[in-house]
Amino acid sequence: MSNSGHRPSPFHGTTVVCVRHRGKTAIGSDGQVSFGDTSLKAGAVKVRPLRDGKVLAGFAGSTADAFALFERFEQMLESHQGELTRSVVELAKEWRTDKVMRHLDALLLVADTKHIYMVSGLGDIIEPDDQVLAIGSGGPYALAAARALMHHTKMSAEEIVKESLTIAADICIYTNHHITVHSLGK
Repeated sequence: MSNSGHRPSPFHGTTVVCVRHRGKTAIGSDGQVSFGDTSLKAGAVKVRPLRDGKVLAGFAGSTADAFALFERFEQMLESHQGELTRSVVELAKEWRTDKVMRHLDALLLVADTKHIYMVSGLGDIIEPDDQVLAIGSGGPYALAAARALMHHTKMSAEEIVKESLTIAADICIYTNHHITVHSLGK
């Protein structure tokens, strides 16, 4: 994704998927880091718990930009007492208007036990109707798989995330089978 018309990052491709299902929220990603058409790393960690494990976050896009966004998002969570919706809105506003931040090339998926949001540097904040979101080059594959699994299996949120990432990795050349999953809830 390219923000504000600047040149897209050569670091491209990943898959991150988040699911709220049966009282649990799970987020996961693959581990591949690509530079153009070359895989540079297989085991990158692109999802993590924040705020003492009460919020989950994952990124797609430029790694350095994503780390800067994680740090800024953590600051927003702290200043808004962990209130996810308010923190997301404030991050999106700052990301879009700040002269340095608006050039960051990444997407964030963030979630707690009540909400899932996708946040972009264009000011987009998306909350899904069906409790599942995915980003990155393998995102459409993982999203389709997760939706089908939610409606046609008895799998847990974690199992759905892992299986949808496995399916995406079988299809998307920028997604691998090194999968990391974190979850919240009962």
